[in-house]
Amino acid sequence: MTNTKLQLWVYSVIFLVLIVLSIVLLTPAVTAATPSQNEGRLLASNCFGCHGTNGRPAGGFDRLAGESVSEIIEEMREMRNEDKGIMSKHALGYTDEQVRLLAVWFSNQ
Repeated sequence: MTNTKLQLWVYSVIFLVLIVLSIVLLTPAVTAATPSQNEGRLLASNCFGCHGTNGRPAGGFDRLAGESVSEIIEEMREMRNEDKGIMSKHALGYTDEQVRLLAVWFSNQ
């Protein structure tokens, strides 16, 4: 094999290895949770202290896990418009899109 052919072969092998590594390293990122799911969980973590992780409280507070998206959104809207103690303050702190992300995340728990 000539020196030029050997160099071409080495570069081809390196190129193929880089392609395989790229596929292997990027595949988990594609199958991971979408940004909105991650954002919903991050927003929901503010609720965990009272409503329990994953929306299942130990007692005394409403269960949010498995509730419908529309029900959670409607309850948050009511809390924004009425004085319901600390929850009114929490509800006012979220945008409509953040409330939707929270509702989607809790409904999937």
